[in-house]
Amino acid sequence: MLEMFQKGGPVMYFILLCSLVAAVIIIERLIYFRRIRVDEDALLARLKASLAKGHAEEALAICEANPSPITNLMRAGIDNRHEPKQVIREAVLDAANLEIPRLERFLSTLGTVGNLATLLGLLGTVTGNIKSFGVIGQLGVVGDPGLLARGIAEALLTTAFGLIVAIPVIFFYNLLVTRVNNVITRLESRVNQLVTLLEGSKNAL
Repeated sequence: MLEMFQKGGPVMYFILLCSLVAAVIIIERLIYFRRIRVDEDALLARLKASLAKGHAEEALAICEANPSPITNLMRAGIDNRHEPKQVIREAVLDAANLEIPRLERFLSTLGTVGNLATLLGLLGTVTGNIKSFGVIGQLGVVGDPGLLARGIAEALLTTAFGLIVAIPVIFFYNLLVTRVNNVITRLESRVNQLVTLLEGSKNAL
C-alpha cells in the first residue's frame, strides 16, 4: 500500500486525508441518526396519555428519556403550555427550526469532500501525464520506459483512488441528505398535531 502511495505521488496523501475526514463524518452522522430514531406514534401516544392526566412533568421526563427532534418540539410546547395557542405554535416552530442545523451538520462538508476527492484524482492524472510527456520531451520516444511508466502509473493510480474515495462518499452524502429531508418533512407534518395535542390537554394541565 505504501509503495502504491509513493507511485501515485503527493496527491495520493491529500486523497487519503479526504477519505479519513469523510469516514469520520459518515460514522458520526450514522450514530446521530441511530440515536434520535424513535417510534414517534408510540411516543406521542404516551405523551398524550400523560398530558391528558395533567402530568406535565411526566411528559417532560418522557421527552428527556427519548431524545429526538420530535421530543424537542414537544418539550418546547410543554414549556409554553399555559400560553395561547399561537404562542405554543410559534414555540414549536422555533424548536423545529433549531433542529434543522443539527440534522444538516457536516453534510455540506461531506459533499465538498466527495467533489474534492474526484478533483484531486483528476489533478494527479494531469500531473502524471505532464511527467510522462516531460520524459518523452527530454529523452525522446526511445528514452527510459521506466520513467515514462512512472508518470503513467501516477496518473492512473490517483484517478482510481480518487474515484474509490468519491463514489462511497457521494453515496452516503445522498443517503444522509434524503434522511434529513425525511425527518424535516415529518417534523413539519407533526407541528399542527403537537399544537392540537397541547391545546386539547390544556385544561388538564
